[in-house]
Amino acid sequence: MNYCVQKMNRIIKVLLFCMLVTWSAGTYAQTWIWYPGDFEINLANKMQNRRTDRNTFFPPFWKMDTHYVLVDFHKDVELKEPETITVYAEGMYNLKLDGAAVETGVNQLSVPAGKHRINMKVWNQSAPPAIFVKGITIVSDTSWLVTFEDKEWIDETGKTSDISATKWMNAGSWNLNDPSIMPSQFHLPTRPLSAATTTKTGNTFLVDFGKETFGFVRLHGIKGKGHISLYYGESKEEALSTDDAMTLDRLHFTNQVQADSTMPLSKAFRYVNIVCDNSISIDSASMLYEYAPVPQRGNFTCSDDRINKIYEVSEYTLELNTREFFIDGIKRDRWVWSGDAYQSYLMNYYSAFDNATVTRTMMALRGKDPVTSHINTIVDYTFYWFISIYEYYLYTGDSAFIKQMYPRMQSMMEFCLSRRNRDGLIEGLAGDWTFIDWAAGLSKKGEISFEQILFARSLEAMSVCATIAEDKSYINIYKNLAENIKEKVSEYYWSNQKQALVHSRINGTSTTNVTRYANMFAIFFNYLNDGQKQAVKRNVLMNDSVPKITTPYMRFYELESLCALGEQKYVLEQMKAYWGGMLDLGATSFWEEYNPGKKGAEHYAMYGRKFGKSLCHAWGASPIYLLGKYYLGVQPTTAGYATYTIQPQLGGLQWMQGKVPTPNDDIEIYCSTKQIKIKGAAGTGTLRIKSKIKPTGKNCIVNTSGNDWYEVAIKPGTEYIVDYKAFE
Repeated sequence: MNYCVQKMNRIIKVLLFCMLVTWSAGTYAQTWIWYPGDFEINLANKMQNRRTDRNTFFPPFWKMDTHYVLVDFHKDVELKEPETITVYAEGMYNLKLDGAAVETGVNQLSVPAGKHRINMKVWNQSAPPAIFVKGITIVSDTSWLVTFEDKEWIDETGKTSDISATKWMNAGSWNLNDPSIMPSQFHLPTRPLSAATTTKTGNTFLVDFGKETFGFVRLHGIKGKGHISLYYGESKEEALSTDDAMTLDRLHFTNQVQADSTMPLSKAFRYVNIVCDNSISIDSASMLYEYAPVPQRGNFTCSDDRINKIYEVSEYTLELNTREFFIDGIKRDRWVWSGDAYQSYLMNYYSAFDNATVTRTMMALRGKDPVTSHINTIVDYTFYWFISIYEYYLYTGDSAFIKQMYPRMQSMMEFCLSRRNRDGLIEGLAGDWTFIDWAAGLSKKGEISFEQILFARSLEAMSVCATIAEDKSYINIYKNLAENIKEKVSEYYWSNQKQALVHSRINGTSTTNVTRYANMFAIFFNYLNDGQKQAVKRNVLMNDSVPKITTPYMRFYELESLCALGEQKYVLEQMKAYWGGMLDLGATSFWEEYNPGKKGAEHYAMYGRKFGKSLCHAWGASPIYLLGKYYLGVQPTTAGYATYTIQPQLGGLQWMQGKVPTPNDDIEIYCSTKQIKIKGAAGTGTLRIKSKIKPTGKNCIVNTSGNDWYEVAIKPGTEYIVDYKAFE
C-alpha cells in the first residue's frame, strides 16, 4: 500500500471517527435512511466475508441475502413557509414533488408552503439505496416511509393503509449523519498501538502486543526486494507455528527506500511472527487497533480481587467481540452466530446498553423473506433469535422496533411451525443443525427436550410481540401453542424416577438419559414448580455423575440457573475456579472452551486443529451478566425498566458496588454485609433484602414481606441508605 493511499485512508478514518462519536445514540434528524434491514444485511455480508483461513477466503456456509436494489422513499409534509431542501442519494435517483419529476442532476428542491408529497426512488445494485435530505423542517429520518415496490401497502403497525396499495415501512437509520459520507463507506475507527516487546532473531521478528487485540499490523521501514510473511497467534505457540497458524499474510515488496505498509485486513492476535527474506528488512512493527466506540456504562467491583480481574477481562472480551455486530470470536469465525449474539445482548444490557448494535445484529441474522432455513442453519439459534427480541423489549421498552420486526418474526415462526412432526414437536429435519453445545457424545436424535423448551419460550415471545403489534388474532394462537408445548414437556420428559427432565424422546418413547441443558433452562424460564427445581438442583446441577459442561457457552446458563435458585456463593467459587483457571494460564481474554484437565498447548486445539480454538470468544464474558443480574441483583420487571427490582446477593463477598445501565440513566448500588446504598433510575424500583433484623435508614419506608424478607420502594433521583444485617 503506497503512502498516498495510506494517508487518504487515515483521513477517511478520522472522518469516520467523528461520525461515530455518538455510536450508541438513537435516531437523529438529518441522517441517512434506507429500507429497514438493508444496510444491516449488506454490512454483515461485507464483514462476514472478511474471514480467512491460512490466507484463503472462507465464506459463511448459510444462505446470505442482499438488499433491495430499487427503493421508493416517501414523505408527506405541510409547510407554513416555503423551504429549500438539498438531497443526496447512494445510487441513481428520481425525485418528485407532488408527482412532478425534477430534472436529473438537480439536488435542490424548492417546496412551497402548504401540503406536499415528496418521493425519491433510488436504484443501486452494489449498495443499499439510501437518501439524505437536508432542510429546515424537512429532513430524512425514520418518519419517512419506504417500499421496495411490492404493491401491498401496509403501515408499520401491520394495518392496511388507505394511502395506496403498496406496502410502506418506516425507514431504517443509524447515526450516519454526514451527507458527504455514504453509508457504504462505513468502517470502524482505529487508533495506533505500539508493541509491548519485539524479539529479533536474524531476519525474524516476534512481536508481542501484551494482550489479545484486534486490528491492522503496520510494518515500518521496509527496504529491499523480497517476501515478508506474517503469522498471527493468540498464543506464542500459534504465531511460531508457520505450518499451523490459522491466519497469516504473505507480502512482496520492491522498495529502494524505506517505506511503511499497513496490512489490508484486520486480524486477531497477541503475537505476530514476522519472517523476512534475507534480501529485505524492516525496522519495527506496530498496529492500528480497530474498535467499536461504545462507552461502557455498567461496572462492578468487590472485595475479591480475583472476581474483579475476571470482570475486567470479561469486559475486554466483550469489547473485542463488539464490532459492526456482535460476533462469536475475533480470530476464527468472525461471523454473526445467533446463539453467541444472544448472550452478548444480555451482557450488553449490564455494560454498554448499546441498543444499536443489538438491533443491527438481530436484523442481519434474520435476513429477508422467504424463509428457507433456520438462522445459521441451527434450530436452537432460530429460537434464541425469537427470545432475544422479546428480551430486548423487556430491557429497552423499544416497541417501535418490535412493530417493525413483527412481520419478519411471523414468517420465521410460520417456517418453524411448518417443520413440526406429527406430535407437534420440533425434531431436526434434513438441512437442520441441532447444535445445543460442543459436547462429546451428546445425542442429537429424536425430539430433544431442550429444543422443545426453547420452542415454547419462542412462542411465548411471539404472543407478547403480537400484543405490541396489535395483531389480536394471533396473541392467543401463539399463547395456546406455547402452553401445549409446555404441557408436552411435562408429560413426555419429566421423569419421576430421575426427578429431572430426560434428554430426548425417540419414536414416541422417552429415553432415560439426563443432561443438564433442558433442566437449566426450565429453571430460569420458570417452567418447573418449586419442588421440581430443588430436585433438579440435587439430581442434575449438583450431581457430578451427570456429564459436565466444558464450554463457557453453556456454563453461562448453568450458573444462571444456580443463581436463580439462590446459589450465589457456590456460583462465585465456580467463577473463580473456571474463569480464574483461564487467567492462571495467562489468558488476557476468555476462551471458546476451557477444560481444566488439559495441559500446555492442548488448550489451544479444537475442531481437529492444533490452534483451532478461539481464545477470545464472546460467550466467555458471561460474568458481566451474572454479576449484574444476580449479585447486584438488578432486573427489569416491566418493559424499559418502568418497574424493576434490586435484590443484592453478596454470595460470600464482603462488599460490592457497581452501576447497571437502563434506557434513561444508571442504577447505582453499594452493598456490604451491614449496609446498602442505592441511587435509582427513572421508573419504579423495589429493593428486596433478606435481613436478620428489620432494616432502617435514610429515606426508607420498609415493608415486611415474610420469611425475613423486606422491601423498600425506590424512586428516581433519591439516594437510599439502608442498614441491615445479612445472613451468613
